[in-house]
Amino acid sequence: MINWGVIGACGIADRRTIPEGITKAKNAKLSAVMDIAQDKVQAVAEKYGVKYYTREEELLNDRNIDAVYIATPTNIHCKQVVMAAQRGKHILCEKPMAMSVSECNKMIEACKKNKVKLALGYMMRFHVYHQKAKEIVSSGALGKIVMGRAQLSCWYPPIKGAWRQDIKVGGGGSLIDMGSHCIDLLEMIMGKVKEVSCFTNSLINKYSVEDTALMSVKFESGAVGLVDNHFNIPDLSSKNVLEIYGQKGSILAKGTVGQMSNGAMITYIEKDGKGYDAQQHRMSAHEENIELEPRNIYQSQIEHFCEAIEKNRNPLISGEDGLWNLKIMLAAYKSAKTGKVVKLVRG
Repeated sequence: MINWGVIGACGIADRRTIPEGITKAKNAKLSAVMDIAQDKVQAVAEKYGVKYYTREEELLNDRNIDAVYIATPTNIHCKQVVMAAQRGKHILCEKPMAMSVSECNKMIEACKKNKVKLALGYMMRFHVYHQKAKEIVSSGALGKIVMGRAQLSCWYPPIKGAWRQDIKVGGGGSLIDMGSHCIDLLEMIMGKVKEVSCFTNSLINKYSVEDTALMSVKFESGAVGLVDNHFNIPDLSSKNVLEIYGQKGSILAKGTVGQMSNGAMITYIEKDGKGYDAQQHRMSAHEENIELEPRNIYQSQIEHFCEAIEKNRNPLISGEDGLWNLKIMLAAYKSAKTGKVVKLVRG
Protein backbone atom coordinates (compact mmCIF):
# COMPACT_ATOMS: atom_id res chain seq x y z
CA MET A 1 0.00 0.00 0.00
CA ILE A 2 1.43 3.37 -1.06
CA ASN A 3 0.76 6.32 1.26
CA TRP A 4 0.06 9.52 -0.67
CA GLY A 5 0.41 13.20 0.04
CA VAL A 6 -1.09 15.85 -2.23
CA ILE A 7 0.56 19.22 -2.88
CA GLY A 8 -1.96 21.68 -4.30
CA ALA A 9 -5.03 19.93 -2.96
CA CYS A 10 -7.79 22.45 -3.62
CA GLY A 11 -8.16 22.31 -7.41
CA ILE A 12 -8.17 19.36 -9.80
CA ALA A 13 -6.88 17.20 -6.95
CA ASP A 14 -10.05 17.70 -4.91
CA ARG A 15 -12.34 17.59 -7.95
CA ARG A 16 -10.93 14.46 -9.56
CA THR A 17 -7.65 12.86 -8.56
CA ILE A 18 -8.29 12.38 -4.85
CA PRO A 19 -11.94 11.19 -4.91
CA GLU A 20 -11.70 9.20 -8.14
CA GLY A 21 -8.08 8.10 -8.00
CA ILE A 22 -6.21 7.99 -4.71
CA THR A 23 -9.14 7.07 -2.45
CA LYS A 24 -10.48 4.46 -4.91
CA ALA A 25 -7.22 2.78 -5.91
CA LYS A 26 -6.74 -0.65 -4.37
CA ASN A 27 -3.05 -0.02 -3.61
CA ALA A 28 -3.15 3.62 -2.45
CA LYS A 29 -4.03 5.47 0.73
CA LEU A 30 -4.41 9.23 1.18
CA SER A 31 -2.35 10.37 4.19
CA ALA A 32 -2.12 14.16 3.97
CA VAL A 33 -2.97 17.19 1.84
CA MET A 34 -1.29 20.56 1.43
CA ASP A 35 -2.30 23.94 0.04
CA ILE A 36 -1.41 27.53 0.89
CA ALA A 37 -5.05 28.50 1.56
CA GLN A 38 -5.56 27.22 5.10
CA ASP A 39 -9.35 27.46 5.22
CA LYS A 40 -9.71 25.59 1.94
CA VAL A 41 -7.16 22.88 2.63
CA GLN A 42 -8.58 22.32 6.09
CA ALA A 43 -11.98 21.69 4.51
CA VAL A 44 -10.43 19.23 2.05
CA ALA A 45 -8.62 17.44 4.87
CA GLU A 46 -11.81 17.14 6.89
CA LYS A 47 -13.66 15.76 3.87
CA TYR A 48 -11.21 12.88 3.51
CA GLY A 49 -10.31 12.46 7.18
CA VAL A 50 -6.59 13.22 6.84
CA LYS A 51 -4.15 15.79 8.21
CA TYR A 52 -3.24 18.94 6.35
CA TYR A 53 -0.29 21.27 5.88
CA THR A 54 0.08 24.78 4.45
CA ARG A 55 3.75 24.45 3.44
CA GLU A 56 5.12 21.82 1.09
CA GLU A 57 8.18 21.34 3.30
CA GLU A 58 5.94 20.15 6.13
CA LEU A 59 4.22 17.56 3.97
CA LEU A 60 7.46 16.38 2.38
CA ASN A 61 9.05 15.91 5.80
CA ASP A 62 6.21 13.56 6.79
CA ARG A 63 7.88 10.15 7.01
CA ASN A 64 4.60 8.30 6.55
CA ILE A 65 4.25 9.55 2.95
CA ASP A 66 5.70 7.41 0.14
CA ALA A 67 4.50 9.34 -2.91
CA VAL A 68 3.23 12.81 -3.71
CA TYR A 69 0.82 14.10 -6.31
CA ILE A 70 1.77 17.63 -7.35
CA ALA A 71 -1.15 19.63 -8.73
CA THR A 72 0.14 23.17 -8.42
CA PRO A 73 0.70 25.90 -11.04
CA THR A 74 3.30 25.03 -13.66
CA ASN A 75 5.85 27.63 -12.59
CA ILE A 76 6.50 25.87 -9.25
CA HIS A 77 6.56 22.26 -10.48
CA CYS A 78 10.35 22.22 -10.79
CA LYS A 79 10.95 23.49 -7.26
CA GLN A 80 8.48 21.09 -5.70
CA VAL A 81 9.56 18.02 -7.67
CA VAL A 82 13.20 18.59 -6.73
CA MET A 83 12.24 19.06 -3.07
CA ALA A 84 10.17 15.88 -3.12
CA ALA A 85 12.94 13.87 -4.79
CA GLN A 86 15.51 15.04 -2.24
CA ARG A 87 13.25 13.71 0.51
CA GLY A 88 12.85 10.34 -1.17
CA LYS A 89 9.24 10.73 -2.32
CA HIS A 90 8.00 9.22 -5.57
CA ILE A 91 6.25 11.83 -7.69
CA LEU A 92 3.22 12.09 -9.94
CA CYS A 93 3.36 15.61 -11.37
CA GLU A 94 0.61 17.32 -13.31
CA LYS A 95 1.18 18.52 -16.83
CA PRO A 96 2.63 20.56 -18.38
CA MET A 97 5.80 19.35 -16.71
CA ALA A 98 7.52 22.72 -16.29
CA MET A 99 8.09 26.14 -17.82
CA SER A 100 11.26 25.25 -19.74
CA VAL A 101 13.40 22.39 -21.02
CA SER A 102 16.10 23.22 -18.48
CA GLU A 103 13.60 22.90 -15.62
CA CYS A 104 12.47 19.50 -16.93
CA ASN A 105 16.06 18.28 -17.09
CA LYS A 106 16.64 19.44 -13.53
CA MET A 107 13.55 17.52 -12.36
CA ILE A 108 14.57 14.34 -14.17
CA GLU A 109 18.13 14.51 -12.83
CA ALA A 110 16.94 15.06 -9.23
CA CYS A 111 14.68 12.01 -9.42
CA LYS A 112 17.42 9.82 -10.90
CA LYS A 113 19.95 10.98 -8.33
CA ASN A 114 17.60 10.21 -5.45
CA LYS A 115 16.28 6.97 -7.01
CA VAL A 116 12.59 7.92 -7.00
CA LYS A 117 9.95 7.42 -9.68
CA LEU A 118 8.69 10.42 -11.69
CA ALA A 119 5.50 10.23 -13.74
CA LEU A 120 3.38 12.83 -15.52
CA GLY A 121 -0.39 13.25 -15.21
CA TYR A 122 -1.51 12.28 -18.71
CA MET A 123 -4.39 10.21 -17.35
CA MET A 124 -6.20 10.10 -20.71
CA ARG A 125 -3.80 7.36 -21.83
CA PHE A 126 -5.62 5.08 -19.38
CA HIS A 127 -9.03 5.57 -21.03
CA VAL A 128 -10.32 2.18 -22.20
CA TYR A 129 -11.32 3.57 -25.62
CA HIS A 130 -7.95 5.20 -26.18
CA GLN A 131 -6.20 1.96 -25.30
CA LYS A 132 -8.54 0.12 -27.66
CA ALA A 133 -7.72 2.59 -30.43
CA LYS A 134 -4.01 1.92 -29.92
CA GLU A 135 -4.68 -1.82 -30.00
CA ILE A 136 -6.61 -1.58 -33.28
CA VAL A 137 -3.94 0.55 -34.94
CA SER A 138 -1.13 -1.72 -33.70
CA SER A 139 -2.96 -4.76 -35.10
CA GLY A 140 -2.77 -3.29 -38.60
CA ALA A 141 -6.56 -3.32 -39.03
CA LEU A 142 -6.50 0.24 -40.41
CA GLY A 143 -3.54 -0.43 -42.66
CA LYS A 144 -1.08 2.44 -42.97
CA ILE A 145 -2.17 5.35 -40.78
CA VAL A 146 -2.45 8.62 -42.68
CA MET A 147 -4.07 11.13 -40.32
CA GLY A 148 -5.16 11.70 -36.71
CA ARG A 149 -7.11 14.40 -34.93
CA ALA A 150 -7.63 15.18 -31.25
CA GLN A 151 -9.92 17.93 -30.01
CA LEU A 152 -10.33 19.28 -26.48
CA SER A 153 -12.06 22.59 -25.80
CA CYS A 154 -14.12 24.25 -23.10
CA TRP A 155 -15.63 27.53 -21.96
CA TYR A 156 -13.11 29.30 -19.72
CA PRO A 157 -13.99 32.98 -19.21
CA PRO A 158 -11.71 35.41 -17.36
CA ILE A 159 -11.52 34.45 -13.66
CA LYS A 160 -9.61 36.52 -11.11
CA GLY A 161 -6.59 34.60 -9.88
CA ALA A 162 -6.90 31.77 -12.44
CA TRP A 163 -3.29 30.75 -13.00
CA ARG A 164 -4.02 29.03 -16.32
CA GLN A 165 -4.90 32.49 -17.66
CA ASP A 166 -1.54 33.97 -16.64
CA ILE A 167 1.33 33.43 -19.08
CA LYS A 168 3.94 33.87 -16.32
CA VAL A 169 2.41 31.13 -14.16
CA GLY A 170 1.02 28.58 -16.62
CA GLY A 171 3.31 29.10 -19.60
CA GLY A 172 0.44 29.35 -22.09
CA GLY A 173 -3.28 28.92 -22.55
CA SER A 174 -5.55 26.46 -24.30
CA LEU A 175 -2.71 24.89 -26.28
CA ILE A 176 -0.38 23.94 -23.44
CA ASP A 177 -3.21 23.18 -21.03
CA MET A 178 -5.30 20.93 -23.29
CA GLY A 179 -3.22 20.46 -26.42
CA SER A 180 -0.51 18.73 -24.42
CA HIS A 181 -3.04 15.98 -23.60
CA CYS A 182 -4.12 15.75 -27.23
CA ILE A 183 -0.64 15.42 -28.65
CA ASP A 184 0.20 12.84 -25.98
CA LEU A 185 -2.76 10.73 -27.14
CA LEU A 186 -1.89 11.02 -30.82
CA GLU A 187 1.73 10.05 -30.15
CA MET A 188 0.58 7.11 -28.03
CA ILE A 189 -1.32 5.77 -31.05
CA MET A 190 0.61 7.10 -34.04
CA GLY A 191 4.22 7.48 -32.93
CA LYS A 192 6.52 10.45 -32.50
CA VAL A 193 6.05 13.91 -34.00
CA LYS A 194 8.84 15.41 -36.10
CA GLU A 195 7.40 18.72 -37.40
CA VAL A 196 4.95 21.26 -36.00
CA SER A 197 2.96 24.19 -37.39
CA CYS A 198 0.61 26.24 -35.24
CA PHE A 199 -1.78 29.19 -35.09
CA THR A 200 -2.85 30.82 -31.82
CA ASN A 201 -5.03 33.82 -31.02
CA SER A 202 -7.17 35.53 -28.38
CA LEU A 203 -10.55 35.85 -30.05
CA ILE A 204 -13.01 36.07 -27.17
CA ASN A 205 -11.27 36.18 -23.81
CA LYS A 206 -8.77 38.95 -23.27
CA TYR A 207 -6.27 37.46 -20.87
CA SER A 208 -2.50 37.04 -21.28
CA VAL A 209 -2.72 33.57 -22.85
CA GLU A 210 -4.33 32.29 -26.04
CA ASP A 211 -7.96 31.14 -26.05
CA THR A 212 -7.67 29.67 -29.57
CA ALA A 213 -5.12 27.17 -30.88
CA LEU A 214 -4.81 24.99 -33.96
CA MET A 215 -1.74 22.79 -34.36
CA SER A 216 -0.83 20.59 -37.31
CA VAL A 217 1.92 18.02 -37.02
CA LYS A 218 3.82 15.53 -39.13
CA PHE A 219 4.77 12.21 -37.56
CA GLU A 220 7.96 10.26 -38.17
CA SER A 221 5.84 7.76 -40.11
CA GLY A 222 4.81 10.46 -42.58
CA ALA A 223 1.25 10.63 -41.28
CA VAL A 224 -0.18 14.01 -40.35
CA GLY A 225 -2.21 15.17 -37.38
CA LEU A 226 -4.44 17.99 -36.20
CA VAL A 227 -4.98 19.27 -32.66
CA ASP A 228 -7.55 21.97 -31.88
CA ASN A 229 -8.02 23.53 -28.47
CA HIS A 230 -10.15 26.46 -27.35
CA PHE A 231 -11.04 28.27 -24.13
CA ASN A 232 -13.92 30.01 -25.92
CA ILE A 233 -16.38 27.30 -27.03
CA PRO A 234 -19.32 26.31 -24.78
CA ASP A 235 -18.73 22.94 -23.16
CA LEU A 236 -21.74 21.23 -24.75
CA SER A 237 -20.74 22.49 -28.20
CA SER A 238 -17.32 20.86 -28.17
CA LYS A 239 -17.50 17.09 -28.71
CA ASN A 240 -13.89 16.40 -27.71
CA VAL A 241 -13.20 13.84 -30.39
CA LEU A 242 -10.37 11.49 -31.24
CA GLU A 243 -10.18 10.44 -34.90
CA ILE A 244 -7.70 8.07 -36.53
CA TYR A 245 -7.72 7.46 -40.30
CA GLY A 246 -5.90 4.77 -42.26
CA GLN A 247 -5.90 3.29 -45.74
CA LYS A 248 -8.40 0.60 -44.64
CA GLY A 249 -10.72 2.55 -42.38
CA SER A 250 -11.10 4.82 -39.38
CA ILE A 251 -11.69 5.08 -35.66
CA LEU A 252 -14.06 7.81 -34.48
CA ALA A 253 -14.37 8.42 -30.73
CA LYS A 254 -16.57 11.10 -29.19
CA GLY A 255 -16.49 12.40 -25.63
CA THR A 256 -13.41 10.40 -24.70
CA VAL A 257 -10.89 13.26 -24.67
CA GLY A 258 -11.17 15.05 -21.34
CA GLN A 259 -11.67 14.25 -17.67
CA MET A 260 -14.50 11.75 -18.09
CA SER A 261 -14.02 8.00 -18.33
CA ASN A 262 -16.89 7.20 -20.69
CA GLY A 263 -17.72 8.17 -24.29
CA ALA A 264 -18.42 6.30 -27.52
CA MET A 265 -16.34 4.82 -30.32
CA ILE A 266 -17.15 3.55 -33.82
CA THR A 267 -14.83 1.86 -36.28
CA TYR A 268 -15.25 1.73 -40.05
CA ILE A 269 -12.93 -0.93 -41.42
CA GLU A 270 -12.72 -2.62 -44.81
CA LYS A 271 -13.19 -6.28 -43.91
CA ASP A 272 -13.48 -8.27 -47.11
CA GLY A 273 -10.33 -7.04 -48.82
CA LYS A 274 -12.09 -6.52 -52.15
CA GLY A 275 -10.99 -2.92 -52.29
CA TYR A 276 -12.53 -0.18 -54.37
CA ASP A 277 -15.72 -1.08 -56.26
CA ALA A 278 -15.53 0.76 -59.60
CA GLN A 279 -19.22 0.08 -60.27
CA GLN A 280 -20.47 1.42 -56.92
CA HIS A 281 -17.74 4.04 -56.57
CA ARG A 282 -17.15 3.07 -52.98
CA MET A 283 -15.37 0.60 -50.74
CA SER A 284 -17.14 -1.86 -48.49
CA ALA A 285 -16.49 -0.84 -44.86
CA HIS A 286 -17.80 -2.67 -41.84
CA GLU A 287 -19.23 -0.35 -39.18
CA GLU A 288 -18.90 -1.47 -35.57
CA ASN A 289 -19.93 0.24 -32.35
CA ILE A 290 -17.19 -0.54 -29.84
CA GLU A 291 -18.75 -1.02 -26.41
CA LEU A 292 -16.38 -1.29 -23.48
CA GLU A 293 -16.93 -1.21 -19.74
CA PRO A 294 -15.68 2.18 -18.50
CA ARG A 295 -12.82 2.24 -16.02
CA ASN A 296 -12.02 5.43 -14.18
CA ILE A 297 -8.93 7.01 -15.71
CA TYR A 298 -7.77 8.58 -12.44
CA GLN A 299 -8.05 5.30 -10.54
CA SER A 300 -6.17 3.48 -13.31
CA GLN A 301 -3.44 6.11 -13.29
CA ILE A 302 -2.90 5.92 -9.52
CA GLU A 303 -2.99 2.12 -9.44
CA HIS A 304 -0.47 1.94 -12.28
CA PHE A 305 1.95 4.31 -10.55
CA CYS A 306 1.61 2.50 -7.21
CA GLU A 307 2.40 -0.76 -8.97
CA ALA A 308 5.43 0.82 -10.63
CA ILE A 309 6.68 1.83 -7.17
CA GLU A 310 5.94 -1.52 -5.51
CA LYS A 311 7.46 -3.61 -8.31
CA ASN A 312 10.24 -1.16 -9.20
CA ARG A 313 9.04 -0.72 -12.75
CA ASN A 314 9.22 2.33 -15.01
CA PRO A 315 5.93 4.26 -15.07
CA LEU A 316 4.03 4.39 -18.35
CA ILE A 317 4.46 8.17 -18.65
CA SER A 318 7.95 9.14 -17.51
CA GLY A 319 9.73 12.41 -16.90
CA GLU A 320 11.37 11.99 -20.30
CA ASP A 321 7.88 11.78 -21.85
CA GLY A 322 6.91 14.99 -20.07
CA LEU A 323 10.05 16.69 -21.37
CA TRP A 324 9.35 15.60 -24.94
CA ASN A 325 5.75 16.80 -24.71
CA LEU A 326 6.93 20.22 -23.53
CA LYS A 327 9.40 20.39 -26.42
CA ILE A 328 6.48 19.90 -28.82
CA MET A 329 4.44 22.60 -27.08
CA LEU A 330 7.34 25.07 -27.17
CA ALA A 331 7.88 24.28 -30.86
CA ALA A 332 4.19 24.99 -31.49
CA TYR A 333 4.39 28.37 -29.77
CA LYS A 334 7.53 29.18 -31.75
CA SER A 335 5.69 28.30 -34.96
CA ALA A 336 2.73 30.48 -33.99
CA LYS A 337 5.09 33.38 -33.31
CA THR A 338 7.26 33.05 -36.43
CA GLY A 339 4.72 31.69 -38.91
CA LYS A 340 7.13 28.89 -39.82
CA VAL A 341 7.18 25.12 -39.53
CA VAL A 342 9.40 24.00 -36.65
CA LYS A 343 11.28 20.70 -36.79
CA LEU A 344 11.85 18.60 -33.68
CA VAL A 345 14.95 16.58 -32.86
CA ARG A 346 14.67 13.61 -30.51
CA GLY A 347 17.30 13.01 -27.88
